[in-house]
Amino acid sequence: MAVVTAGAAADDPLRPKVDALVTGSYSTKAQAVLALAATGDERAVAILNAYMARKLYRRVTDGRALVLKGDGDPMVFADPLDPKAEIKLKADAVTSVRINNRVRGAIGDALATLNLFSKNPDIRRAAADEAFKVRSPRFGPLLRKALEAEKVSDIRNRIKLALAAVLIANGSNTKERVEAIETLADESSPEVVALLRPLMAKTAKGEWAEKDAQVRAAAMRVLDEVEERLVLLSFLGDLYRGISLGSVLLLAAIGLAITFGVMGVINMAHGEMVMIGAYTTFTVQEVFRASFPEYFDWSVIVAIPLAFMVAGAVGIAIERGIIQFLYGRPLETLLATWGVSLVLQQAVRSIFGAQNREVGNPSWMSGGFEIVGGVTLTYNRLWIILFALMVFAILQLVIRRSTLGLKMRAVTQNRQMASAMGIRNGWVNAMTFGLGTGIAGIGGVALSQITNVSPNLGQGYIVDSFMVVVFGGVGNLWGTLVGALSLGVVNKFLEPYAGAVLGKILVLVFIILFIQRRPRGLFALKGRAAEL
Repeated sequence: MAVVTAGAAADDPLRPKVDALVTGSYSTKAQAVLALAATGDERAVAILNAYMARKLYRRVTDGRALVLKGDGDPMVFADPLDPKAEIKLKADAVTSVRINNRVRGAIGDALATLNLFSKNPDIRRAAADEAFKVRSPRFGPLLRKALEAEKVSDIRNRIKLALAAVLIANGSNTKERVEAIETLADESSPEVVALLRPLMAKTAKGEWAEKDAQVRAAAMRVLDEVEERLVLLSFLGDLYRGISLGSVLLLAAIGLAITFGVMGVINMAHGEMVMIGAYTTFTVQEVFRASFPEYFDWSVIVAIPLAFMVAGAVGIAIERGIIQFLYGRPLETLLATWGVSLVLQQAVRSIFGAQNREVGNPSWMSGGFEIVGGVTLTYNRLWIILFALMVFAILQLVIRRSTLGLKMRAVTQNRQMASAMGIRNGWVNAMTFGLGTGIAGIGGVALSQITNVSPNLGQGYIVDSFMVVVFGGVGNLWGTLVGALSLGVVNKFLEPYAGAVLGKILVLVFIILFIQRRPRGLFALKGRAAEL
């Protein structure tokens, strides 16, 4: 429907409808409000808002409607159809137009429908939602016109749903109501279920809430189709959230797969490496906010290599200062690194405080996009999935193609032979440990984008990381990938039924039973590496 924007000419077709607001009884004024709204003219919004605010007046001489702009002597008014034109009148030349609850209700309905033609899509979207809730029969004609004019797909769907709700609730005959129900057959929205399910409910006396059998049959048929699609969409949504959780677990566990799986070191401070990466991101963002706010979107990109270097340096220091004296004694490495984790947590509390710190998302990681049925893919989790896969691919290249990777595999398989070949075992151990903790650091960068940063951040992922490594196969990176994604998806599918805590317990029980049958995990190492 075209929106009228012409000036306030004397023969403006809207003039009689505006002047009708200021004459007659309350019932007549309520009808005039609805008649004005039925025009779809966007100027009616300001006029009705003025009426609601008690700023609408009637000129005594000719009964013309005026809008108060300023008190005084004389009073200043504007023509409702030409707000720029000022009119000055004495107080006795005008009368205030009164309003009661009936007229207020009519104005509320009118504004809700007039907003369907606003230039602002958010206002149109809200107006369609309001019409769906109210379901007044007066909305029918305007919803039809708005549906013809609307170009934005999601707003069209909302208007379509609102129109169907109005017709189902107020349709004049069975055919009209059934046709309204059938227009929803292609929708995939929970609102459709909320609209149709009450039609098949029964009263306390056991009678159908909807008396018309044809309407009930149509509602049941359409509801079955919509619910089948919603189940599928819910599955896809849970799958996406499970993969995103699996990606987070992968980033947290892939470094542990090196330090624990390859080197045989039980590093209980691995979670603190994740925490260090997250706090590095927080520090970088604070610097950008203070000194380079216009480049804030680059802060995460800058934080990735810095987090890798900081966490890697801390890891090398731990390996050189403690771990190198404990190789071959896994229980003692567990106790030593647990003590290190406590020291690191307290150090962070002393520097940054014990309270949570919020890390902002850059613009390209904020928001998301909705596919269908309310399934929304958030950009931050989508980027984390891609980032986790990229880190995994780079790590595979480092281990398989680089000199460091060759030496790592040589030392892991046979330390004595590697030393005899001139490889510096100590240097390789330090670099390997630093690589594992550095990757945990960039995992902290990713985690900071979906949760608050705190000194206890790593503690929430250390147990899950060990489960991923053991389940996938100790020392096998492909096993870590499969294990992380599998556990992430299973957790998300269990949570709606068992809850978050019980879901984790069930996963833990499953892993305990699984390793009874396959002690080396899904992908067991073969050859010499399996003997370490």
